[in-house]
Amino acid sequence: MQLEHRVAIITGAGRGIGQAIALAYAKEGAKLALVARTLSELEETAQQAKALGAEVLVIPTDIADQTQVDEMVRRTVDHYVTVDILVNNAGIHGPVGPLQDTDISHWIRAFQVNVFGTVLCCQAVLPVMLQQNRGKIINMTGGGVGLVSGTAYRTAYNASKAAIIRLTEDLPLELADKNIQVNVMGPGSHRTRLVEEMLEGVAAAGVTQRFEEVRQQMFEQVVAKFGTSAAVSMEQATGLAVFLGSDASGNLSGRCFESFDDFLALPPKIPEIMASDTYTLRRVEPK
Repeated sequence: MQLEHRVAIITGAGRGIGQAIALAYAKEGAKLALVARTLSELEETAQQAKALGAEVLVIPTDIADQTQVDEMVRRTVDHYVTVDILVNNAGIHGPVGPLQDTDISHWIRAFQVNVFGTVLCCQAVLPVMLQQNRGKIINMTGGGVGLVSGTAYRTAYNASKAAIIRLTEDLPLELADKNIQVNVMGPGSHRTRLVEEMLEGVAAAGVTQRFEEVRQQMFEQVVAKFGTSAAVSMEQATGLAVFLGSDASGNLSGRCFESFDDFLALPPKIPEIMASDTYTLRRVEPK
């Protein structure tokens, strides 16, 4: 029970990866505050988590709305007294297609949810974590290949996720000696509703063939770098989320991990990782 008695807020918990993380946390003994916009989906996740023995609080919230986010954290603290873990999983894909053809309002909405939603949730929980001198924040990058290569026709989504990676690197510098760790994870490529919406957008934009060519090149780069496919199991993704939320991750902070990384081998390497640029967003200089 790696997360026993820990209070975890999980956004985007109504379906897909967020739901899978919530159930994995339930199995590990966490007390859950489940957050998403759709109440019916949250209730379904809550029912499954309760069947696993978890205490669950359901809070419908639009994370792009500061008032709703502040109220969500207030309700969590009123119910559980504290917040130990924040999983910023909620996100949308945004516009798909050539940049010149995309609607800027859809770009703005992608950043409102993916970036500003993450920032608002961090802002709201940090006073609680600072008061108790303890906390874990887990942010979410793209489908497991955020640091490998770019992808055509997904500029809004990819740019928003790159911003989250940099936020994750910067925030720990402000939290030095506060015992609050902030990391980002790529959950891998899973057939979630977000992916279905992305593929529908690709088809609607008429760029299916070119997109598939680019995606194949991206997957080949993943295999070359990691020796594995980008399509990891959901258990690998939830395992990484449990690791980053638990004491096993120690003072590991400001780093980006993919679900196909061997996170079980990371603990002995944490001092070395924290003393280097490993698992960070950096420019590669030519030799």
